Amino acid sequence: MSLTNRETAMISIGVSVGVNCQPCLKYHVAHATKLGMTEQEIQDAINAGKVVRSGAANNMNNYIAELLKGKETISDSAENACCGCSQT
Repeated sequence: MSLTNRETAMISIGVSVGVNCQPCLKYHVAHATKLGMTEQEIQDAINAGKVVRSGAANNMNNYIAELLKGKETISDSAENACCGCSQT
């Protein structure tokens, strides 16, 4: 199953918002407009990205609070890293 160009554009817009990439967002909104996407479709994709970004930020804020309270040690967090930063 392949994604349509419009679906890919909506995902790209949402991801751009989620990762706070302004140049990416500008590019993908322009591309979506060229594909004939409506302002509402673009806004829906932006809103989805905002939800993801907000959830990630809240989770990080909670994690930071727990880390600073000493409930989780730095070494524990490094051992459980999923981004690969502990593999370098």
